Amino acid sequence: MPAILYLIVPVVAFIYASVGFGGATGYLAAMGFLGMPPQVMSSTALVLNVLVAGISFTSFYRAGHLRRDLLLPFILTSIPASFLGGGFKITDQAYFLLLYAVLTLIAVRLLFSSRSHEDEIGSLRPPQLPPALAIGLGIGLLSGILGIGGGIFLSPVILLLRWGTPKHASAVAAAFIVLNSISGIAGRVIGGNFQLDGFGLSLIPVGLAGAVLGSYWGSVRFSGLALRRSLGLVMLIAVGNFWLGLWR
Repeated sequence: MPAILYLIVPVVAFIYASVGFGGATGYLAAMGFLGMPPQVMSSTALVLNVLVAGISFTSFYRAGHLRRDLLLPFILTSIPASFLGGGFKITDQAYFLLLYAVLTLIAVRLLFSSRSHEDEIGSLRPPQLPPALAIGLGIGLLSGILGIGGGIFLSPVILLLRWGTPKHASAVAAAFIVLNSISGIAGRVIGGNFQLDGFGLSLIPVGLAGAVLGSYWGSVRFSGLALRRSLGLVMLIAVGNFWLGLWR
């Protein structure tokens, strides 16, 4: 297995944890670029997701940013949907096409993140139950299939709808990722899609180290805009290589 992941994983964990994410999309982009098998990729990313997002959540929770009323509507539908998605069996080709389509959207969002939009609190609105349930269902299903937590989708939705501040969104996203990832792992185990080898286990300590540092800086120090844009650029290069490969 490529040893460069021992460098990539802690950097990705640091950046993602700083904004309340678990880093699954970053790990998947790197592992996919390096040619790892899909089942090993998704299983390893989910385990790292639980641990990294769990550390991030702890930091944001201790800083007083969690809003339970904002989290609950999403997880009511996302947890069972993630469990179902984790049990889906799809071909390697379908997995990579879906994964890189999602990674492309995320890379663009990270690359063009706007501080003026995300740091502008404005007048917050109470979350509405029907759309929150629908959003949780869609993100949960996609998360389970791909092996991600889904917080990277949820956080901008919360900000766009003005249901919470950036710190609220990060805390809720971190909790959402942990719960969805655990549910997705359970679905994969029952569906026979869970494959975590020795190399995947060896990535956990370095991922945890990056997460501890990133979650601290993100919860009390900085917003991470420059880091998110840098990550977006790296991810865009990775996904660009995949799409170019389809035309060769």
